[in-house]
Amino acid sequence: MDPHTPRTRHAGRKKSLALSTKEFTKVAGTIASARRSRNLEYGIDDERNGRDPSFIAETSFVKAPLNSRVPSHSYTTPRAHGKGKSREESLESVSLDIQEALILEDLLFVLMGIEGTHITFHPDYSVEDDDPIRGIKFAVSSALGNDYVRFILSELSGNDLPSIDPSLSDLVERILPLATYYTGITSFIEQRSHLEYGLVNHALCASIRDMLKDYQTLLSQLEHAFNTSPQFSLQKLWFYVHPTLHTLSLIYQLTTELASDANVDNLSSLSSDSDDARNEALGLGGAKLKAVLSDLKNPGLDAESNIPVKGGEVLSVIYDRMQNMSGDPAALTLYGSLLRAAGVPYVVMLQEWINSGKLHDPWEELCVKESKSITKGTLDMDYVDEYWDRRYTLRDGSTAGDSKRKTGMPTPRGGSSRLPGGACIPPVLEGWKHKILLAGKYLNVIRECGIGVTANHDTPVFDVDISMEDEKFYKSIEDAYSYANRTLLDMLLRDQQLLPRLRSLKRFFFMAQSFFVTHLLDQAQSELRKSSKTASVLKLQSLLDLALNTDLHGEDTMFREDVKVKMASHGLYDWLLKIISEKGAIGGEIGEGGITDSAHGVDGRRNKDEKPLMALAIDALTLDYQVKFPLSLVISRKTILQYQLMFRFLLHLKHAEQTLSSMWIEQKTSPWRASVQHPEFEKWRLRVFLLRSRMLAFVQQILAFVTFEVLEPNWRNLEVKLEKVTTVDQLLRDHSDFLDTCLKEAMLTSARLLSAYSRMITTCSTFAVYSAKFTASAVKGVAAADDPDGDPEMEKRWDFLYKFEKNFSHWFSKHLDCVQYYASSDNGSLLPLVMRLSSIKAG
Repeated sequence: MDPHTPRTRHAGRKKSLALSTKEFTKVAGTIASARRSRNLEYGIDDERNGRDPSFIAETSFVKAPLNSRVPSHSYTTPRAHGKGKSREESLESVSLDIQEALILEDLLFVLMGIEGTHITFHPDYSVEDDDPIRGIKFAVSSALGNDYVRFILSELSGNDLPSIDPSLSDLVERILPLATYYTGITSFIEQRSHLEYGLVNHALCASIRDMLKDYQTLLSQLEHAFNTSPQFSLQKLWFYVHPTLHTLSLIYQLTTELASDANVDNLSSLSSDSDDARNEALGLGGAKLKAVLSDLKNPGLDAESNIPVKGGEVLSVIYDRMQNMSGDPAALTLYGSLLRAAGVPYVVMLQEWINSGKLHDPWEELCVKESKSITKGTLDMDYVDEYWDRRYTLRDGSTAGDSKRKTGMPTPRGGSSRLPGGACIPPVLEGWKHKILLAGKYLNVIRECGIGVTANHDTPVFDVDISMEDEKFYKSIEDAYSYANRTLLDMLLRDQQLLPRLRSLKRFFFMAQSFFVTHLLDQAQSELRKSSKTASVLKLQSLLDLALNTDLHGEDTMFREDVKVKMASHGLYDWLLKIISEKGAIGGEIGEGGITDSAHGVDGRRNKDEKPLMALAIDALTLDYQVKFPLSLVISRKTILQYQLMFRFLLHLKHAEQTLSSMWIEQKTSPWRASVQHPEFEKWRLRVFLLRSRMLAFVQQILAFVTFEVLEPNWRNLEVKLEKVTTVDQLLRDHSDFLDTCLKEAMLTSARLLSAYSRMITTCSTFAVYSAKFTASAVKGVAAADDPDGDPEMEKRWDFLYKFEKNFSHWFSKHLDCVQYYASSDNGSLLPLVMRLSSIKAG
């Protein structure tokens, strides 16, 4: 609401404000005679005071109003001359008309923040100690209390306190808050116009300053009326300023609330930001370098302890006041006007972000923030999807996937739940914040690909006429989000051939039964028996290329050059157990069911006295998949790592199946099939066949379960979701959920299941390694069958076999118990595995 200015009620009113020459001389003479009588009573003499007699001060307030504000020695020391009475005591001896004229004269200056003669600073006000944004408090003589109080205060101050007529004093007391409001608002404007308080504060101050121009115009009109109209009185002054008093009180309440939470004394630290901006403009580093170092030191935290009220927080405060005072039409209009004016730079920054993907927010006022230390160059080493998740984020810490989850949320203001600065999102934008974030993120990805961004909707990038109360503003957000999402989704699915890429990934990493894996294991058998440090990666890569060129067909041939051989630095199961023990298993699986693990400890880790074995090449072999930006957002290092875990798991199963199958082929030779008349040896030989058969059945059942009960159904569900996907974030979520589900249902996220399974697969692989030793022992057994003294090594054969049987039976039982427990407590995904394993006799 604009400050009120006096208006004439009828046509004749305007004529009364114009004085004739006679009336003007009468008014001027009355005020001048009061001044002269007061000066004579004070004993003011120009020559005696050492003043240049050639300078004659103009005593007429009408002709020279500021001369009455020039202090003289006699004013500052009223007891130095005259009769020992203060100058204000003359008000008691003058008429009520003269008192009113002098009070009016004072009020016109006090309303501009200038201390008057009879209206001075309140005794409780201190220029040094009080907050200037709280405004200056003024007081008149009647406001100081009764005669006894005035006497005590006069003795303490050394001056006699002024006294005016009570009828005038009561009216003045109603007007004086206007001076406090004006001085407080002016101080707020002067302080918040500094560069470091941001563009929103600047726009707010500019709007308030325009409103104060109307107030100053009102004072000019009142001063003109005072100087020209004999009928102008204190009552008329109150009549004209009364509407403005309400307006300035509303602005004053707003500025006081905005300044209440800010640390306004620490301007030196804030001014350093302006120096950073200047240095950055000169190419000397500055704000961006400081932001990068801040991200490296405290990732995820962007709110300082002394951050001023700026940006979205200012808009939130204005909006809340507008809603709380919606019953007051004047307040609703005023705050609505300030909200529109202050929101212009915020809306402009927002439009630039959602329409071009550029974030120009030098003072951190917008709800979106950028971590400058994270670039697309980090994607080659990004195992936590940091580029997509943390390059651009919301300052309030909420995430698009889960609005309840908070990451790096700054500390709220003391005594309230309001976040500081740009982290405070205006309430009208709370439901749109995720679309605002994603629209700019999508366009930024497109820009990073070197593709020009051109909005296809009617909203211009910089439309200052659009406010946050306009429906067109929210339609522009929806249009920008739809355009950015559709453009990036089409680019990923069509231009970058995402679906064929994912299908090739599935075949390369998940198809353990595919020909190229079998071909690779057969050709690289000798190399895979070596340790991981001595095996030749170049030779394995050439063998992989040969297998891919031989066995791949169709669209998979387009991506075979992206598959590379890689040697992992850690064993699969030890690495998974370490990750689970540090970060916890999914669903709180550790410690449930009371299942113990004596070999690996309670949490599945190795005992301290157990030395790590030298990893073979087959245990460290994995595949890598290389993609370029922007496909690396979907097929990121994190997702490739999950593909690698599943590939190594299936490769170990496939290798164990091959070795046990080779052992079966070897056991079809003559030493194992020869007819001997030795019941003990026959029994031993059958027990070896049975143990090998049970191990092979176990490996095949696990492999079949993972392949046909886990991977294939989940992949079909993913294909259905990808055909219906509508947003890029949904695409990323579906792909990530697919991998997480596959790892969980394949028993790679539970310490108990993984510990029991790793011991089982180690026992099977070790048994297959001793195939030659079992064959040599069988040859000796056949030869000793005809010896009348019997077979002296038969007992050793049984002891050796008993160790494998006991180990396998123990861990098989342990593994089956774990599977049954989780199948009953989980979602039932392990029930098919329970049926498969139950068919294998524990023996």
